[in-house]
Amino acid sequence: MKRLVVALVSASSLLVSVAAFAQSTSAPAPATAPAQQSTSTAPVPGAKRAACQSAAKALKGQERHDQMQLCMAQAHLDCLKLAIDQKIVGPQRKDFVKSCAG
Repeated sequence: MKRLVVALVSASSLLVSVAAFAQSTSAPAPATAPAQQSTSTAPVPGAKRAACQSAAKALKGQERHDQMQLCMAQAHLDCLKLAIDQKIVGPQRKDFVKSCAG
């Protein structure tokens, strides 16, 4: 029982650390989302990917790879939220999210 509690505490602290890292490193992504919401339903292809690449530019190796994965996951989530807000469904939603996230 004691090992289970220690494992749960360790896992939760790891999740908090990952969440804090993701929030601190993906700050540029939310700045672009509101502009896309108000302008049109067609996002600029590759804009979020380019933002992620520029955010990870200073990093090397595994850190750069991890940063890109986190940033692109956040971009995908932002695009999915945008599609839901705009009530896009079915295959159009999949295409929208794919083109939005880049």
